[in-house]
Amino acid sequence: MKLLSTFIALITLGSMLHAQDRLTGEPFTTRSEILAQNGMAATSQPLATQVALDILKKGGSAMDAAIAANAVLGLVEPASCGIGGDVFAIVWSADENKLYGLNGSGRAPKSLSIDYFMEKELKYVPLYGPLPISVPGCVDGWFKLHEKFGRLSMEEILQPAIDYGSNGFPVSEVIAYEMASSYEGLKDQPGFAQTYMPAGRPPVKGEVFINQDLANTYEQIAKNGRDAFYKGSIAKTIDSYMKKHGGFLRYEDLASHTSNWVTPVSVNYRGYDVWELPPNGQGTAALQMLNILEGYDISEMGFGSAEYLHVLTEAKKLAYEDRAKFYADPEFNKIPLETLLSDEYASQRRQLLSLDEVADSYPAGDMEIETGNTTYLTVADRDGNMVSFIQSIYSEFASGMVPDGLGFVLQNRGQMFNVQDRSHANALEPGKRPFHTIIPAFITKDGNPWVSFGLMGGAVQPQGHAQIVVNIVDFGMNLQEAGDAPRMRHRGSSQPTGSKMTNGGTLYLESGFAPETLRELRKKGHRIGFGVGMYGGYQAIGIDLESKVYSGASESRKDGQAAGY
Repeated sequence: MKLLSTFIALITLGSMLHAQDRLTGEPFTTRSEILAQNGMAATSQPLATQVALDILKKGGSAMDAAIAANAVLGLVEPASCGIGGDVFAIVWSADENKLYGLNGSGRAPKSLSIDYFMEKELKYVPLYGPLPISVPGCVDGWFKLHEKFGRLSMEEILQPAIDYGSNGFPVSEVIAYEMASSYEGLKDQPGFAQTYMPAGRPPVKGEVFINQDLANTYEQIAKNGRDAFYKGSIAKTIDSYMKKHGGFLRYEDLASHTSNWVTPVSVNYRGYDVWELPPNGQGTAALQMLNILEGYDISEMGFGSAEYLHVLTEAKKLAYEDRAKFYADPEFNKIPLETLLSDEYASQRRQLLSLDEVADSYPAGDMEIETGNTTYLTVADRDGNMVSFIQSIYSEFASGMVPDGLGFVLQNRGQMFNVQDRSHANALEPGKRPFHTIIPAFITKDGNPWVSFGLMGGAVQPQGHAQIVVNIVDFGMNLQEAGDAPRMRHRGSSQPTGSKMTNGGTLYLESGFAPETLRELRKKGHRIGFGVGMYGGYQAIGIDLESKVYSGASESRKDGQAAGY
């Protein structure tokens, strides 16, 4: 009875959301797009957005503002991001009329191999503790990006985060919920409670939270550069901490780390070029989904229809089989990207999709491989430079391990390695980058910038990216409505860690879809699920080159804010 009443409430809420009486007529949007001429920032926390604007107003570049905002987010949104994690970015350079990509992800410790897990008969890398920890790539990524696109000094850029760390900040609503819901399994990890539970519990909404240790760490980085983190006292502290607690990450792993400039990859979707970064990230899956979807008249199907949601879900399942098989560190594998993104391959995959029923499983492509929680933000400046920027420590509070006196948690990204099959593209090897979920995105039109966007949230990201593009291109939504409209999330696909889909998985639907849509999806064989907090968090900035006006959007599922000047 309780489940039925919850279901009815969700449907009722969905109908109410669809019927809101906005003067401008968008049925799903919660608020207007933000419009400004000189600069725009959209992040998942208002304090970070305001810091980004302050940096822009001081004459900083979009990249300066993005780094400043990310440093603040590492403080105010610690369950999702921080300098113990990795970073990826797509940058539009207005001077060069060109996109750049940066892969700022870290590698596995050189002293850790798949043998360790096989000898202990571990089928998966544990989520918490020392074993999933890989090299944090964030700080090196900051400095690589700053070297090429920065204007202000790193001292100026990091000072707002240092001030908030020392003086404190009021914890916002969604972040307070995330901290409260994830600490229970982590509070016994060394250093965690001292840093994130100073009162013996997680901070509550509105409570002023201070992290002096992180402020001190930021100050070291600001004064002494990236080597303070990778070769100086911070690296030595991490090395000592890991030795003390049974970890494998060492000073040498940190000292040898480097980020890489990469070439973004794209497909053309109905005249719009959609850009993602190549593996080891999962952005290619969004492009594969769009290639499959382009073969259908999506606009005719209509938003929220059973026909559209069915095709979208099956396209996701097809793309994620390839994701599970092929996506991995390109330094260790020759990945068949050209084939995966070709129209011919999309046509082949489309033939496997039935419009009438669900598939319990799909095969991955048969090409050969030659072996050898997240925060998203976007910023644009007065010169037309734009950055699509995503940064993560993987799961909420990651490994839970906080090195002595440093004020940040080390990521658990190594949990994404496959430790069951040595021949798998994503099998753990010393010094190898794991499969990565965080992906920034960008859309260009006729060779010009159009939209910088992203949608955080683990495996939902490619699904979310595809839905955002379809909402804008096929359904004519503006940036704000495209993010606010209800989403689907399919779970149960095969994974790069070794699990296989055999039962078709589960299609989760956010409130806002009509009851008749659910009935029709069930008739096709979909297993329907419901949940909250699992559909990702979206930010976007668009540009109208004719009027030279930016539009910004930040959805209602997070504490976020888009703002410009």
